[in-house]
Amino acid sequence: MVRINRVVTRAGDGGDTSLGDGVRVAKNAPRVVAIGEVDEANAAIGVLRVLVRSDAVVDAMLARVQNDLFDLGADLCVPGGDRARLIEAPVVRLEAEVAAMNADLPPLSSFILPGGTEAAAWAHMARTIVRRAERAIVGLEGLNPTLRRYLNRLSDHLFVLARVLNKGGDVLWVPQHLTRGSAASGANEPGVMARNGSTRRGAAGKRQGATSAAQAAPAPARSATPPARRKK
Repeated sequence: MVRINRVVTRAGDGGDTSLGDGVRVAKNAPRVVAIGEVDEANAAIGVLRVLVRSDAVVDAMLARVQNDLFDLGADLCVPGGDRARLIEAPVVRLEAEVAAMNADLPPLSSFILPGGTEAAAWAHMARTIVRRAERAIVGLEGLNPTLRRYLNRLSDHLFVLARVLNKGGDVLWVPQHLTRGSAASGANEPGVMARNGSTRRGAAGKRQGATSAAQAAPAPARSATPPARRKK
């Protein structure tokens, strides 16, 4: 068990820090940057757990992930360590959880924009940080190969979890050429992407467009000849 007696050590005031094997390196060294980004991902997942604490199943999944990320950081902290802390079992577990969550979701008809519920937005935030951490470790030497696989699976896991947390209300991408096409056809505003992926426009908007067209049409010309007077 780790025991921490002091928090303020002043040892890093010069811009360097110690790895797990005692070697001093700059705080912006690639390995230290990767460790920091894994820590940032863990912090984002911590915020997400606050938002989903009423769901015991999701909270338990994320608690396991947070512990996995600490094991992953410990592996990063010791280059070429003889004992890998993060083993293959958590990777297999993530794959099983992804399959279970995805089984109840409808197929996607478009790419997803990050957002929706507050919890889903934080799941997307954590996902992007995990991707950044994955990019940071790719070039490191003496790396436990399980780390790359784990981060790759975790980003998928958080993506699917975000869909679950949106409860079917995915925020879908509307390509700009479709929006421009709607404008060219006389629509007053871009189409709104519905939850099922279709583009809808309110009937009121259609009526307003028809009224505007009628207003723009020229008035019929008046005859120069006065109408005949009626005989009394």
